[in-house]
Amino acid sequence: MIGLKHSSELTAANVLGAVLGALLIVSPWLLGFSGEATALWSACVTGLLIGIAALAALVDLREWESWTALVLGLWAAAAPWVLGFSGVSAAMGVHVLVGLAVAALAAFELWMLRGREKNLAS
Repeated sequence: MIGLKHSSELTAANVLGAVLGALLIVSPWLLGFSGEATALWSACVTGLLIGIAALAALVDLREWESWTALVLGLWAAAAPWVLGFSGVSAAMGVHVLVGLAVAALAAFELWMLRGREKNLAS
């Protein structure tokens, strides 16, 4: 574990990441695209993986969890075009917004982790 488990900024970022993952999971029903199989599966699987990475980081903060969240966020943002549901505006919008938010949170976490590691080494 990186000695930052109780850092409030990182805890808040991981809680927000878990909430964003949950939002992506329920978005097909909230936004009305549950009839689009590819978009539905993408939202559920990607949201679940984002949530798992965020909750894992809450339990035992490791750098790989932030890297995983960054990749998953970028994947979520690109999925509408890669998987071919960019024509479903609600699905595209939620994937892009949640994906970019998760990627930004993960980048923030990595910046915080790297900055604190440098300060601890000094």
